[in-house]
Amino acid sequence: MTKWTTSDMPSQKGRSAVITGTGGLGLEDALELARTGGEIILAGRNPQKGAEAVARIRSEVPSANVRFEQVDLASLKSVADFAARLKGQRKSLDLLINNAAVMTPPRRQATSDGFELQFGTNYLGHFALSAHLMPLLRKGANARVVTLSSVAARDGAIDFDDLHATRSYQPMRAYGQSKLACLLFAFELQRRSEANRWGVSSIAAHPGISRTDLLHNAPGRWSGAGMMRTLMWFMFQPASQGALPTLFAATSPEARAGAYYGPDKLNEMRGFPALAKVPPRAEDRTAANRLWRVSEELTGVTFQ
Repeated sequence: MTKWTTSDMPSQKGRSAVITGTGGLGLEDALELARTGGEIILAGRNPQKGAEAVARIRSEVPSANVRFEQVDLASLKSVADFAARLKGQRKSLDLLINNAAVMTPPRRQATSDGFELQFGTNYLGHFALSAHLMPLLRKGANARVVTLSSVAARDGAIDFDDLHATRSYQPMRAYGQSKLACLLFAFELQRRSEANRWGVSSIAAHPGISRTDLLHNAPGRWSGAGMMRTLMWFMFQPASQGALPTLFAATSPEARAGAYYGPDKLNEMRGFPALAKVPPRAEDRTAANRLWRVSEELTGVTFQ
């Protein structure tokens, strides 16, 4: 693969996309998809941040077809309500980017449904959203679901006996579990789409190590992780560069269904889109199937 950039993106005119997350990578995804003519629905929890993101996109792309919709991925009701609104507004959807994330809060927090915050937001919220939007995606043109994982998935493990860290909470361990779950989900969704002939491609991506506010917003600027982000800034590539694997997965004709993309340099920490190394635990189909069943039980949703 050559050094793929946004200049290689095909036109997105006539295509519609839902992107979760109003800052960082999600904002970069929305900006570039808007530049190429796509219809963008930017979905996030905070209306003020959503309005600021829409204003930023319109300032750079005056012709942008972009709007904000409120959704809290830490609330299954909010996810269901958001999806219901979309189903009432449109007949199809071409792209879903499962991007938004919470990273390493120092103390265990729970979603409104009682799930550990990172597992509930990063994974279960997106699992439920993908299920709710599948009927629209199945009517889309060359529809894709792109789910964001992380280099943290390499050390992740699914603890089926303590999924919500009620017995023991370690911030990075919980984050790694949530991002491994996202990767298992992306692969399993592709297998099920093929088996059931849904006609929707599922692709995973990760941004390497990118300069976003995720670390500063979670454990805080003065935490060990936050200080590393501040002092070792040179290790972190710009968010616009970190968004490239996602944009490649979302738009490129060369992107393969069921594949995993990330940066190509420095152990996948930075660079241009390339096939990423799949952690062995993400290839465990038995675990993926079990996680899918558990996720259906926890969220009360099914894919159809």
